[in-house]
Amino acid sequence: MALLDRFRLTGRAAVVTGGASGIGESFAFALAEAGSNVAVADRNGGRARHVAERLEALGVESMSLEVDVTSQEQVQSMVAEIADRWGRVDIGVNNAGIALKAKAEDMTEADWDATIAVDLKGVFLCTQAEGRLMLDQGAGSIINTASMSGRIVNRPQLHVAYNAAKAGVVQLTRNCAAEWGSRGVRVNCISPGHTLTPMTALNMDGSNGEIWKSNTPMGRLGLARDLQGGLVYLASDASSYVTGHNLTIDGGYTLW
Repeated sequence: MALLDRFRLTGRAAVVTGGASGIGESFAFALAEAGSNVAVADRNGGRARHVAERLEALGVESMSLEVDVTSQEQVQSMVAEIADRWGRVDIGVNNAGIALKAKAEDMTEADWDATIAVDLKGVFLCTQAEGRLMLDQGAGSIINTASMSGRIVNRPQLHVAYNAAKAGVVQLTRNCAAEWGSRGVRVNCISPGHTLTPMTALNMDGSNGEIWKSNTPMGRLGLARDLQGGLVYLASDASSYVTGHNLTIDGGYTLW
């Protein structure tokens, strides 16, 4: 197969959680542009439907699902519904997440639990449900959205639960990659740097944006499209010998 053909996803079936906005929406479009059919899963069903309708303009099939990733029942139903529609799930992109700011000494139990439930438990439940089906298929690629905050303590914003959850996503990814590698299922993660999205905007109070840019060797904040190439690479046959990898896309932020 020619090199560029290995990046094509024609006819595959993918799901993107948190796919109705921000990085997830960008991921959904990247997969569709590469030829994959895409299920857009999000807790906001209306926005998910809107994204799915726009994806179909690219000549692929799409569907939308309203899903709470902290519910095992809903996650399992999500995977089953996609498999019923397309016969399989080839690509799972587990991207849904939240970020609640608080100093460690001030973090409430409720905010801690909410963050861990979405950012870590939710990723596990999706990885598990997708992985079970892919193991039966004998093939599949799972890509989890981690964060450079899983490696470093970001500043000046403080979000201890988010950092802890994203570190957990990296190790969860490595664990599942080790367990499933011999059975045809690859599991990797992407760790974005500071990327301009609606969620990032919530942390861009005061001088935060300038601090982030000044600490990034490339001198700018990332855009969601900066992550698309890495996603398609990990989803495609171009990365057929890559598993358990944490692809950091941060403009060099974690170098310093």
